[in-house]
Parts: sequence; structure tokens; C-alpha cells
Amino acid sequence: MASYFKPKSKQHDPFIIREGDFKKGRLDRSYRLDWTEESYISEGRKGETIGRVFNFSRLYFVTIIFAAFLLLILSRTAWLQIARGEYYYSMAEGNRIRVARLEAKRGIIYDRNYQPLVINSANFILYFIPADLPAGEEFNKVMNKVNKILLAPVSQEITDKIKTIKRGSLESYEPLFVVDNIPYEQAMLLYLEAANIPGAMITTADRRAYDVTSISLAHILGYTGKISQNELDDSGGEYSSIDYIGKSGIEYFWENELRGVNGKKQIEVDAFGKEKKIIGQELPVDGRNLVLSLDSQAQSKMEEILSSHLEKLNLKKAVGIALNPNNGEILALVSLPSYNNNVFSRGITAAEYEQLINNPDYPLFNRAISGEYPSGSTIKPVIAAAALAEGVITEHTSFTSVGGIKIDKWFFPDWKAGGHGITDVRRAIAESINTFFYYIGGGYEDFNGLGVERIANYGRLFGLGEQTGFDLPGEAKGFLPSKEWKEEVKDEIWYIGDTYHLAIGQGDILVTPLQVANFTSVFANGGRLYRPHLIRQLLSGDEKLMAEVDVKPIKDNFIDNYNLQIVREGMRQTITSGSAASLNNLPVEVAGKTGTAQWSSKNNPHAWFTGFAPYNDPEIVLTILIEEGGEGSSVAVPIANEFFSWYFNRVES
Repeated sequence: MASYFKPKSKQHDPFIIREGDFKKGRLDRSYRLDWTEESYISEGRKGETIGRVFNFSRLYFVTIIFAAFLLLILSRTAWLQIARGEYYYSMAEGNRIRVARLEAKRGIIYDRNYQPLVINSANFILYFIPADLPAGEEFNKVMNKVNKILLAPVSQEITDKIKTIKRGSLESYEPLFVVDNIPYEQAMLLYLEAANIPGAMITTADRRAYDVTSISLAHILGYTGKISQNELDDSGGEYSSIDYIGKSGIEYFWENELRGVNGKKQIEVDAFGKEKKIIGQELPVDGRNLVLSLDSQAQSKMEEILSSHLEKLNLKKAVGIALNPNNGEILALVSLPSYNNNVFSRGITAAEYEQLINNPDYPLFNRAISGEYPSGSTIKPVIAAAALAEGVITEHTSFTSVGGIKIDKWFFPDWKAGGHGITDVRRAIAESINTFFYYIGGGYEDFNGLGVERIANYGRLFGLGEQTGFDLPGEAKGFLPSKEWKEEVKDEIWYIGDTYHLAIGQGDILVTPLQVANFTSVFANGGRLYRPHLIRQLLSGDEKLMAEVDVKPIKDNFIDNYNLQIVREGMRQTITSGSAASLNNLPVEVAGKTGTAQWSSKNNPHAWFTGFAPYNDPEIVLTILIEEGGEGSSVAVPIANEFFSWYFNRVES
């Protein structure tokens, strides 16, 4: 071992420092010259190295490159943390902490006797969180699992939508609706498998189940359905794509009260987006419950009676309205034909919807508030009250009916051939004598009638030509014609015959059945016009009274009480000796007016009856319309008779 480390010669021994290894106090390192050093040669001693120093010109360029690179990194860091810091912070937090919604229960709707007309049932909904969905082949595996459980493929629209959502964007954390109304067994399978299906979420929402004992309630209650994209865009962020919203009827009109306020919980999620822990929560506030003025028994009975008579007449379209004349509360509101709103609530198919909208009888159309018809003779009490108020006639004014009146080549007939003889205002109302109303409406010879302007003015006082303010969507205004309108629209002047037609509820005048019921209530209650309404009370989710509807009249004392009483007496005489004498057999005294409204030269006229009872202390107004029913006295009056009989026998019992 000693010979292994023995130097070959003393001259080459590396541990011996020899003379000449130091020059000018520096160690000779010529064998490893560094790139940052440079030799300096003395003038007198060429080739002799006198020192080595740093090359600062080369170090300057290195410093610039390093500074530029550092500045780039700092700029990018500042942009990410300051300009986009909040965005990326929320994205990062979204990967582990998210805010989930706690669904508020939708309010219940009751009738006036607190009978529920709708209940909430469980609706299982599947939705995706796009940010949690895997990509590529793993995404296909997720779709296959979901499709296998649902027994149907996820729609192509959904899969296409997922591909357009940028992963990591705020939109990718929003729920994407997939399918609802999932059967219980499949929903449970999805729930059990959810932990193994990243991005797939199963939840529940309220699905409305409506009372089907009276199908006509559909026009009143309406229905809820999945929110559309347009509704979602217009909601201002208050709804999500998995929400349900009121689409028609009370569900739509009172959406804000019924839906409540959703709560929220802050949760920690795993890599699949599944909830692991609740960090904090804010409980939801359930929607308000609504108590209607509607009497569900009266609604059901009205529907039953109308349906029975329609079947006998081989007709399908009718309206029946019962309201309280003392406060405007609707007791029953039936429009036939109707539809099953549960079909919409559970999710209507395209075939079912096509069948409904192509039905020639338009079952989705609420004739009670949206249908516009010539009023026929039901308007005659309004015309009589206007003529009395304007001094055109008194209670003693009489005219002779000889079967009609003739103006130039035009003849305006009475309904009774040969006429009714001498008649005053009470008899004219009771027997619906056209000649009397021709006189007081348009005048004749030297007698001046109301004229179109005053007829229209009084029509508006009684609520015609405008919406009543009813608390359902889709209410029509009806129509009161004028000279200006005819000249502008029809390019014709207004003739005296137009006024005659208007005075008996024919021609261009249009009313809704609700308007007829509402102006009838003015004669019943002694001169007060109320806003007809369905909502009586608002309750909290735990059934505490929150508010009651104000029932103050919107107009009062616009017709003198004495003049109103004259008209009332004429309407009572309609029952005792006039066109609705068959109502004399009822247990209470009734007052009313029949109507037969011409609207087509080919089809039968519409049959009307409107009236109130008891006569001296009215508690109900009843209005009946049978489309193309014919004579009001022979078609609408028997229906009124049957309903009045049921109503007052029930009350007495």
C-alpha cells in the first residue's frame, strides 16, 4: 500500500511548492483560465501575466436579461393577484367550499273553508355541475352510468351544452338541469350511486298536486312548471335552471308570495363535488299560504250543473260566476271546457300539448275573465240607470211598443211580434222590451235619448271597457265603441242605428262575464262597485295571519239610490212576471235579467242570465253564459234556477 502512494520523483511531488509557481503574488492558474478573466501584458515584459479581473461589459448584459425576466414574473403575479385575484380566489374556494341552496316550501292554496286545493309532493331532479364532470373517456363513463339508471339517454342538448361551458368558469359551477319527475326507484339508485358519479347531483323540489274533484279549478289555480330560459334570463339571478315557477293562474299571479325565500348552506366538497361537511347554513323561509274567497263546494256544484246542461244541449262552452255583492269576493268561477293542470305540473308531453292547443273548444282559455261577448239585454239595467240619472226619463215615462221602430229604410225590431204595448222602465227591464231602450238610448223623432257618449260614460262607471283589477292574469277589457273609433277603424260615420244596437247590448259592444257579474252587484248592494277578487287572506308558512285583502269599494254613490231602486224593482219584476218567471219557485226572492246576444248570422246567439238573491238582503250574484245556447230565458235561466236552489237549500240546512 505504501508503494501505491509513492511519487515517481521529487520533481513531480504535488505536495512540494516549487520556485516559480508564484508570480507577482498570484497563484499561477493558467491551466484553468476563467471566461470572466482577461490577461494584462506589461509593455516591458511581453507575454508575462501581471493579473486577471472581471469582464464587466459581459456582466451588464446578463443583468439586463435577468431583470427583464424578473419583471415579467412580477407583472404576471401582480395581474393574477390584483386584477384577477377575486375571480381566482372564488374558483379556488369553489374547489373545496361551495354554497348550496336550501329549498323553501311553496305555499299552499286553500278555499274559504281552509280546504287545501293543492299540495306539495316530492319531485326528484337530476342536475350536473359541469366543473365536476370529468373529460374524455371518463365523461362518457359518467353518461353511460346515468343513462343506465334513467333507462333513457341524457338529451343531446344537455351534452352539447356541457361542451360549450368553459371548465373553471363561473358558469361551470352553476347547476345544469338534466331531468325531473324521476321515479322513486330510479331516484334512489341515482342517490346511492352519486358518490361514484362525479358532477351528478340528485335533489328534490316541490311538485304541485292539484285537486281534481273540480277540473274547472285549473283556470283559477293555474300550474307550475320548470323555468324556461327566457324566464331565467329575466329573473335577475333570483332563480336557477332547476327551479319551478308559476306559469298561469294564481300560481303565476302570486308567484312572489308563494315561492318563499330559499336558504343556503356553506359546504365543503370533495374532488367529485360531493358534500363532505356543512360549515354553516341559513334556513329557508317557506312561501306564504293563500286563502281564497272561493267556495270549493260551490265551484264543484256549478261545474256539475253546467256540464250536465251542456251535455243535454250538445254544447261544450259555458261560464258560471258566483260572487258576494257586498265585498266582491268570488265564490265560484267556472269556465268550460277546462283541462287537467296536473298534466302540466308533472311535465306535459309534446303530444298532450298539441292535443290541447289544437282543440277547437280551446280548453286552456278562461272564458270567465278573458272571453269577450256582446252583452245582449244584460246591459239594459245599466242603460236604464243612466237614463234615469240623466233625466232622460222618469219612473213614469212610457212608450208604446208596436213591434219595433223604423228609421228611413231600416227597421229595428222588438223580440215580440206586434210589440208589447205601453211600457215603462220597470216593465221594459222585466220583459226586455227593445223599443223602450231604442228610445232612451238613441231617441226617436222629437224624443232625445242618451246618445253614444253618455252611454259609454255610464258604461265605464259600471266598470265596462276596462279591466276590473281581478287577481288573475289574462283579464280582458271588453270594448265600448265610439264615433271616433268607428270613423278611424271602419272608415264609416256613426249612425243612429249604431246607438240603438248599443242600447240593447248588440253591435260592437263587448263585455266579459266577470264584468257582467260585477255591474250586477251594483244593483244588488245599492250602488257600490267593488274590485272582484279571489284572495281573501295571506298566511305565513306556519299558518299565522299575515294580511287580509282590503274590501273597500272602488266607486260609491255614483247613481242615486232612488234610481237604483227603480232598476232593482224592474229586475225583480223579471222574475215575478217577466222573462225569468221560472225562478219564482225558489225558496228566496230573486232579481235578475236575461239576455240573448246575437253575434253571427250563421250561429245561435249566446244565452245570458245575471241576477242576485235574496232580493231584500243580497248575498250572492249569479251570472251564467252559454255560448251559442240560444235564448237566455230558456237556456241560462234553468241553470241559474238549479244553482240557486242548491245554494240556498244548502245554506238553510
